[in-house]
Amino acid sequence: MTVPMVVRVPDGLLASVPAEVRGSGRDDVRLMVSRGEAVSHHAFRDLAGQLRAGDVLVVNTSATLPSAVDGTVAGRPVVVHFSTRGSDGRWAVELRTPAASGSTERRMGDRSGTVVALPGGERLVLDEALSPDRLWWARSSAVDVPGLLHRHGRPIRYGYTERDQPLAAYQTVFALPAPGGLGSAEMPSAARPFTVELVAELVRRGVQFAPITLHTGVASAEAHEPPYPERFEVPRATARLVNAAKAGGGTIVAVGTTAVRALESATGPDGVVREASGWTDLVVTPERGVRVVDALLTGLHEPEASHLLMLEAIAGRQALAVAYDQALRRLYLWHEFGDVHLILPAENPHPAHCYRNAR
Repeated sequence: MTVPMVVRVPDGLLASVPAEVRGSGRDDVRLMVSRGEAVSHHAFRDLAGQLRAGDVLVVNTSATLPSAVDGTVAGRPVVVHFSTRGSDGRWAVELRTPAASGSTERRMGDRSGTVVALPGGERLVLDEALSPDRLWWARSSAVDVPGLLHRHGRPIRYGYTERDQPLAAYQTVFALPAPGGLGSAEMPSAARPFTVELVAELVRRGVQFAPITLHTGVASAEAHEPPYPERFEVPRATARLVNAAKAGGGTIVAVGTTAVRALESATGPDGVVREASGWTDLVVTPERGVRVVDALLTGLHEPEASHLLMLEAIAGRQALAVAYDQALRRLYLWHEFGDVHLILPAENPHPAHCYRNAR
């Protein structure tokens, strides 16, 4: 497998609060646009000028859950990150140690049979290791775990953020309720800057939206593991829309790596998207490539192999290196509250008047 590109991001470029806290609104972020090795810089509000009528934005409708819950193990405080509900009713969870900053730190040394006391008299029992020293399949005494999360949980927060934020700060404009109260442990953050007004402008210009669902599990700022299987759904209407747009010369733009994973999981070797649902363990790499996705709107990623390799599969390694060098030089902000990057095909340039620098 290709060795992931090395990116070192100064702490000062890690977005610590939402855009609406540091600026005028959640769409007050910068947009870096790559077409091959040609890079331009814009405001996110100018996104509509970078797309054409007939292009399709594939968006993830998964809602973010308040997946972090305080508990205790043998009287000592822990924070449980609820990740994914398995088909057998167990939950994939990560136990973390509370930090003085209000965030959490990696915890190691837990064993099968460890009992976690949860709020409301509920408990969690670690059952089977899912990844070394981090993720576990666990059984909860709570019949309704999503209900437990909404009563006692809060959004997962990592150390680079300044303080806890309300759950609304972690929801995108595309989020919808899902059967059984399922959702994402962490926000599908590439779509965060979208507003109702921008969506209306894009629709008015002839850009189409195609919904998919992929419920994301927990990431880890320390482990940089590839994603494990996640629940997804690509509806029949989305498959038809993407196939028709592709045949008509439209650009298929995935909004976020989760949209790439879901859509590519539903696409055959013939490049045709079909209705699909269930679990996907797909990891998109340069070797595997992409079959239907032409472009990607995404946040800026630190050296997490699965994400950067996916970006390389779409942009190419050299083009990605050029873009990230510019992002660092121009002080773009990283992570879920940061700036965004639009990767478009190099062979399909837009008219020169569409370019407009910002900030």
